[in-house]
Amino acid sequence: MVVDGRAPDPREARSTPEFIALLRLLKDVSGLTFRELSQRAEAVGDVLPRSTIANMLGRTSVPREELLAAFVRACGCGPEQVADWLAVRKELAVHGERAGTVQASGSAPEATAGQASEPPTVPLSGPAPARRRRPRTVVAAAVALVVLAAAAVTVTLLLRNDDDRPESRRVTGPVAGRAVQIRSVHSGFCLSEKRDSDSGELYQVPCEQETIPRFSLGPLDGDAWRIVTDHPVHLKGCTGVWNGIRDAEAPLQDQECGKRGDAEEFLIEPVGRPVEGYRIRPAHTRLCVGAEGNSKERGAELVQTGCDRADRGNLFSFDPVAAATAGG
Repeated sequence: MVVDGRAPDPREARSTPEFIALLRLLKDVSGLTFRELSQRAEAVGDVLPRSTIANMLGRTSVPREELLAAFVRACGCGPEQVADWLAVRKELAVHGERAGTVQASGSAPEATAGQASEPPTVPLSGPAPARRRRPRTVVAAAVALVVLAAAAVTVTLLLRNDDDRPESRRVTGPVAGRAVQIRSVHSGFCLSEKRDSDSGELYQVPCEQETIPRFSLGPLDGDAWRIVTDHPVHLKGCTGVWNGIRDAEAPLQDQECGKRGDAEEFLIEPVGRPVEGYRIRPAHTRLCVGAEGNSKERGAELVQTGCDRADRGNLFSFDPVAAATAGG
């Protein structure tokens, strides 16, 4: 139980599900993101990748000792608290459950932690206006001609620069069964897996390169969609939130269909009139999909994040492509 923001006591756990729920609660109380936890662990010599944290918090068995110790240390627990977590973990690993708790009422902790608060909106800055060159004064007629010519050039350049911005490209909505590249309106990059990784995690890469896997959309009951994947090595699958984690910053991952329940079902909502882009919202949390940290950088990881109507970082286009372009 959390009292005045203090960390939960692992000795309250009577079973593995309760132990995992307390770990999730510990992360929420720490106020740290997956990235910050990983960085804190690395600073003291521990190895704690973000995807490993997500996997641990979504599993149904107790984590390895070294992983557990690294995680609770990163959350800010001292040596005595780390020892308590390890002792309870050992007891559960041996017996599967514990007889009693330190809580007088014997009530179990909540099974799921609350959703993380939405990140603040980051204001977007448009391209800097082009400077007009001041024409040399020659004669009145020449001045007028030069000014008009300069104005025409400036308008042309501004329009051209505006057309080159990622968010100015035409937005396309979801169509069932059509091969697409899923493009971020914010960055202009497309979703893809890393070619040298088997994790299935999704990153944003240039749309001009061959993206892996091939994506298409399958309608489900109600307004939900399934993002279907066709990988050249791993074949058919589905996009979902890693292990069904509910926390913000949980990574997106391609995997076999049916592994994560409604965490691989998405609501796809148009935003703006005319449409500026489409939100992709995991059905199990109603959060949004976006690049980590609202990044415009190549290689940024796609995660579950907060939603903000004014934030283009959560908007996407489903651009139709030939099969060969979309990973085939």
